[in-house]
Amino acid sequence: MRVGILALQGAVEPHRAKLAALGVEAVAVRLAEELAGCAGLILPGGESTTMLNLIEAYGLEEPLREFAARRPCWGVCAGSILMAAEVENPSQVSFGLMPITVRRNAYGRQNESFIAKIDLRLPGEPPRSQEAVFIRAPRITRCAPETRVLAELDGAPVAVEHGRHLATTFHPELSEGDRLHRHFLTICGAQRLAGAG
Repeated sequence: MRVGILALQGAVEPHRAKLAALGVEAVAVRLAEELAGCAGLILPGGESTTMLNLIEAYGLEEPLREFAARRPCWGVCAGSILMAAEVENPSQVSFGLMPITVRRNAYGRQNESFIAKIDLRLPGEPPRSQEAVFIRAPRITRCAPETRVLAELDGAPVAVEHGRHLATTFHPELSEGDRLHRHFLTICGAQRLAGAG
């Protein structure tokens, strides 16, 4: 299996290392043609406004929309902002891939970043404790009823799933363990078996 990582800016290498440890080829995606053959795409943490500017500069907006219409995407931190239907603080353009509202920098500045323990509830598994690294993290303030909440912190969703897409407001690639990466690969595999191409 090949999984793309949007590699315009942000935390790309930690995701590549997690995928490699699971025997998956990670493709650094900077150009539209690099999406070909990818079973899914990770939109990593970074700075969402910078990512949007680079997506426009590289002519990736439409190719990313077309890819997301067929294949699973996982937005991590800034990537979750790009996935959202609505963005607050301030409002900005997003891809609207998931019916969620995300508030940027909801937990404060860089020096207010923190690590917390959350209960991760993946489908078909008992809840398990997960270390969650929050770096200038956004907050999911609203999500549609059909959105599956996989984890919460202080009553707010921090990991959600809708259809074939996944979003986390923290950085699982910076913690020990690979449960979320494995879960995303399961989604990618199921989508391929369903005849997505």
